[in-house]
Amino acid sequence: MSSMRNAVQRRNHKERAQPLERSKWGVLEKHKDYSLRAKDYNAKKARLKALRHKAAERNPDEFHFAMMSSSTHDGGRRVADRGNKALSTEVVKLLKTQDAAYLRTVAQTTRRARERLEEEFVLTGEGEGRAVRVLGKGEGAGRKVVWVGSREEQKRWGEETVEGGTEEVATEERAGGDEEDIEVPSPSKQAPRKALIEAQKSALRAGRALRKQHKREQDARRSKLEALKIREKDLMAAEHELDMQRAKMGSSVGGVTKAGLKWKVRERKR
Repeated sequence: MSSMRNAVQRRNHKERAQPLERSKWGVLEKHKDYSLRAKDYNAKKARLKALRHKAAERNPDEFHFAMMSSSTHDGGRRVADRGNKALSTEVVKLLKTQDAAYLRTVAQTTRRARERLEEEFVLTGEGEGRAVRVLGKGEGAGRKVVWVGSREEQKRWGEETVEGGTEEVATEERAGGDEEDIEVPSPSKQAPRKALIEAQKSALRAGRALRKQHKREQDARRSKLEALKIREKDLMAAEHELDMQRAKMGSSVGGVTKAGLKWKVRERKR
């Protein structure tokens, strides 16, 4: 009989959701969530009560010899020894030298990347920028499309291009200009007017898409250049700080102590 009871389809009981007017409070709390929260609250309350009891019954004259070697920091928190072995001054100076060499290498890599990007990107006085040259012939290389009217003109243009060199055309030239300046292929006399209109529309759409792509590329270059400048500045500051620390450890320069006292290396009078 029990097997037949389990075979009958039963209703799926779903949990009640949070009302829409209370959706800013997140998921609706269930009883199990409340139980966990109440248990945590009561445990913390019992811990605070025990600490208050110990503080009320504290003996002000209590002393043990461990108090001589222990210390507190920032409101009575006990500073314990972590068991780390103190390194010698020479070892610490060597480690800082290795860190400085790593920072110097990363800074040089960042500087070369910034200079390589600045060759492609020139900033004007107002902070705006434009690409003046595209290096390489891979993805993103410059390209200029020129429409001609006949085969003979196409051959003549190809010969002039070969004689003039194969320098890449600037991104500003291939993406700039208004919609009215875009040249469209001149159709033959037999081509219908509808085909001419469609060719003009397609050319305008292509030019608009090319200008949008050009703007996105300029924004990406500008953001990357700013990030490289900030990274190079931070690396140089970190390297300078490490050099100063090694110089202070070698007593070759002055500095400021933790108490705020300034000191300097005593120089021999001339």
